[in-house]
Amino acid sequence: MINLLQYDFFCNALVAVVIIAVASAVIGTYIVTRRLVAISGGITHACFGGLGLGYYFGLSPVAMAAAVAVVSGLAVEWMSGRGRMREDSAIAVIWSLGMAAGVIFVFLTPGYVPELNTFLFGNLLTVGRSDLLAFGVYAAVLIAFYVFCRRIVVACAFDRDFARVIHLPVGLINCVMMVFIAVGIVLTIRLVGIMLLMSMLTLPQLTAEVYARRFDGILLLSAVVSVVCGVGGLMLATVIDVPCSALIVLLQAAVYFAARCFRALVWR
Repeated sequence: MINLLQYDFFCNALVAVVIIAVASAVIGTYIVTRRLVAISGGITHACFGGLGLGYYFGLSPVAMAAAVAVVSGLAVEWMSGRGRMREDSAIAVIWSLGMAAGVIFVFLTPGYVPELNTFLFGNLLTVGRSDLLAFGVYAAVLIAFYVFCRRIVVACAFDRDFARVIHLPVGLINCVMMVFIAVGIVLTIRLVGIMLLMSMLTLPQLTAEVYARRFDGILLLSAVVSVVCGVGGLMLATVIDVPCSALIVLLQAAVYFAARCFRALVWR
């Protein structure tokens, strides 16, 4: 462990795991509380369309993915707002369109796309100082927004209809949170990849729900689970030489099932 800390790439990966774990705890708790688990998958796969556009037009794939993710998130919120369309239907539309556009533009891009596997499966050890700066700024803004707007965010997450009745800015809060979700997903793609991102945003929160019922309790407990599993997966990956992103998710799944079993055995 001490030898590994001498390498910059490992230290960067360790710091990135902690930052993204805390940030994903905030947006993941909002996602699970609003019963929007599928939104993480929808926006994640919509990002694939942005990546394809970036590669095809020679632009930054990450910037294009971020733009497509934000537009997709706001489109889901608009389509599902005030009964225009069910949220799961809107997510399915964005999901399928993003994947289809991504496949077409990647296919049309001349030559081989070497970085595509990174976005599909993740490569935590490639995180650089610029990525850490982006992660840190994002996490700081997200946490500051939650601290100042905590009561409104919780009210909109648990009961949007009641929040509208008491004249809270439900539409604005939901749109802002959807932007945070979209940007967080884009930043985290480099961490675990498209294929595993949904688990990062849901498993720790589902584990926390086994023992907590209040929003803050779920958030704090899921942050602890995310940090422990993230650091643990990174450490185990250095021992058994397998992708750390997959190990992180497997650890989170193991913790979830252990929590359920413990609750069933002890709290009958």
